[in-house]
This record gives sequence, structure tokens and C-alpha cells, in this order.
Amino acid sequence: MSSAERLIEATRELLWERGYAGTSPKAIQARSGVGVGSMYHHFDGKAGLALAAMRRSAQELKEMAEAHFSRPGPAGRRIASYLQRERDVLRGCPIGRLTMDFDVVNNSDLRAPLDEVFAWLRSRLADLVAEGQESGEFRAELDPQAVGAMLAAVVQGGYVMARSADTAEPFDAAARGALSLLGLRVPQHA
Repeated sequence: MSSAERLIEATRELLWERGYAGTSPKAIQARSGVGVGSMYHHFDGKAGLALAAMRRSAQELKEMAEAHFSRPGPAGRRIASYLQRERDVLRGCPIGRLTMDFDVVNNSDLRAPLDEVFAWLRSRLADLVAEGQESGEFRAELDPQAVGAMLAAVVQGGYVMARSADTAEPFDAAARGALSLLGLRVPQHA
């Protein structure tokens, strides 16, 4: 792995663990095993490196979600697959974690990958709801945009509640509840 790749991967992990403010150049260097000169050679300081790491995390989130969304089968099954996928709930979302970081949300460049991936997620979920309406799977009176936003919020809020409770159960219950509201029958421990 190149030094630039090691820097990006180390920064991704540190941002997930500590947030932007808690991720120092010294910690990045220690985690990556790459010297300070290399960091400034490849990136425009901490902000440039963090932006590259955040874009990588956002792309990974999109690819993972799309793997569920583009499966064959009914729209509801694909939504359920995404909501109930295997995930490290107590670790939280690497993107959602950064929304609580003052330095990120008050910097339009750093906030951009978050805005973009969450807009994409809401839109993609709304598309699946509309698809389910067209096939008769979901009620016609549902607002696909509002339901897409609600489903994205269930995931992000589920992470927060699970971390607070130190158990995945609040996340799992929120996912089951959302699916139930869509009229989908799901096993208690799916």
C-alpha cells in the first residue's frame, strides 16, 4: 500500500473513532507509519487528508448500500436487506459520526461528502419506495421522499440509540418498526 493510501486509511479509522477534532496529524502519522513530510507531500494538510478519507468512507457506504438496493426481488425485501444488514452497530456510522463534529459541519468543503451521501441515500430509498408503490407492494398514499428520509433517519438514529444503550437492540427495534410501518412482515430477530 502506498504512503498516500496508508494515510487515507489511517485517517478514516481515526475519524470514525475520534472525529475530526480528535484526529491529530501526529495520531495519523503514528497509525499510518508515514512521516509528516509525506502527509504534506500528498495532501494539503489535515483538512485535505480528512476530505480524501471522508470521500472514501462515503463512497464505501454508497457501494455497500447499493449492493442491497440493486439486488433482484421486491423493493421491500431490498429495503429490509439494507436495514437489517450485518453491521457493527455499536461502533456507529463512519459518516454519521462526523455530523456531530463542529469543525466538519461548519466547513462547507468537509461537510460536502456528508451532504452528498445522505442526499443520495434518501433519494435511493425514495426510489425504492416509489418502485414498491408501482408494483402494489406499498400503499399509494405514501410520500416516497418523506419515507426515504425517515428510513435514512432510522439508521442514523438507530446508531445513536444503540451506542447510548451499549446494545444493538434499539437499532434492531427501530429497523423492525420502520419495516412494520411499510407493511412488511419481519422476523423479531432478522
